[in-house]
Amino acid sequence: MIYILDTADIEEIRYCNEFYPVSGVTTNPTIISREHEDFWKIVKEIRDIIGPDKMFHVQTTQKKAEDIVEEAKLLKERIGGEFYVKIPICEEGLKATMMLKNWGIGVTMTAIFTPAQALIAAKAGASFVAPYVNRLDNIIADGCEVVAEITKQLNLYNLDCRVLAASFKTAEQVHKCASAGCHSVTVTSGILKSLISNPMTDVAVATFEKDWETVYGDKTILEF
Repeated sequence: MIYILDTADIEEIRYCNEFYPVSGVTTNPTIISREHEDFWKIVKEIRDIIGPDKMFHVQTTQKKAEDIVEEAKLLKERIGGEFYVKIPICEEGLKATMMLKNWGIGVTMTAIFTPAQALIAAKAGASFVAPYVNRLDNIIADGCEVVAEITKQLNLYNLDCRVLAASFKTAEQVHKCASAGCHSVTVTSGILKSLISNPMTDVAVATFEKDWETVYGDKTILEF
């Protein structure tokens, strides 16, 4: 399982990159616009924090294939490192994806809601497909089951494409996707933190500390 952080908040990225095994960052126009900062300043800071070897997925703002390609080339040039351009699923997006393979630029096809969309995106050459789990749940479509179907199809046809499940509201949704064999997820810092949170863990740790202090006081192993 690959964990990717879904935010453009610089401090959140800095914190999670230090304490969690994240493999990169995803953004989209909505996430970027929340920061009310210069676009290039934001993406440069993100790249500086995560370094060149972690994935950075940035969404295009263009609508025509040729313009998507030009924007992707500019983004790749200026951001550098392990880069993927996010392209919403559509005819122009599929055309751009096939064109970008010749430029060696990875594509994450986003706004996926059906296995059929994911399969044709993978055939076009997308490196990742991003189904929206919670948005599917909101229309009673079972987002985790859709992720499971997409994963099964990609594996069945041995396609060089991975599922990057997105749009999560609960840790349970992430758990179900992982159980279905989903290759990767992109989550907020809140969801990431909730994945390691459990009240029974808190009780266990408190017991360890109390029992230690009963015998050794406030000394640590380093002090013996």
